[in-house]
Amino acid sequence: MGCEQWREKLDLYVDGELDATAANALGTHLRECSVCATDVLGQVHMKRSVQMAGKRYTPSAEFRSRIAKSVTAKPRRRASWYWKILAVPALAVIILSLAVNLFVGRENARRQRVYSELADLHVSALASATPVDVLSTDRHTVKPWFQGKIPFSFNLPELQGSEFTLLGGRVTYLEQTPGAHLIYQVRKHEISVFIFQDREGELARLGSGPVHALSFNLQSWTQNGLRYFVVGDVSAEDIETLSRSLKNAG
Repeated sequence: MGCEQWREKLDLYVDGELDATAANALGTHLRECSVCATDVLGQVHMKRSVQMAGKRYTPSAEFRSRIAKSVTAKPRRRASWYWKILAVPALAVIILSLAVNLFVGRENARRQRVYSELADLHVSALASATPVDVLSTDRHTVKPWFQGKIPFSFNLPELQGSEFTLLGGRVTYLEQTPGAHLIYQVRKHEISVFIFQDREGELARLGSGPVHALSFNLQSWTQNGLRYFVVGDVSAEDIETLSRSLKNAG
């Protein structure tokens, strides 16, 4: 398949709309074609710029407070007591429903935003000519490299005898929080492992467990004050196996 045929799928790949088979095939092509990899990297950067610009127009707490007050404003004096008695419970139900829907919608949007940014970081690493800053399969070389570069320490598993190989790592940022981005390989496919401090904010409110987001399988959990994310276009079983090794190392 020539590059022209692959280029028709780049937009779908970046947006996570390809099926697993096509995503795997295109991921393999990106590791072999610098032209397509550069295009994907540019699209990922553009996508993240648009996401950051969109956050500028998120309604402020003050604006939401004004809207809530206008909805709950007292009925005019000329309204009869009969209608007041009927209106109050109805308004309460409406307000409660709006509040629940707003909260659920915001939580889902926040979760998807974080997962989307992680997927973008993973795709950027695959498309980059230098996906890691410390290149080594030795955990005793990779782990010390992060000292002084991020405000926490972590443990890495011994993978000798398994299908997984550590390729290296780099410093990354999520929601303006510094963390470690490690890359592992299994059967010629790359898996990204992200580690951040699990402090108050966007990351602390995320749930734990397996997720399928944007054509990638993802696993997330907290341990020893750290938040882990394992992301890749491999099977959920591979994600679970690597996640279990990381949990045991921690």
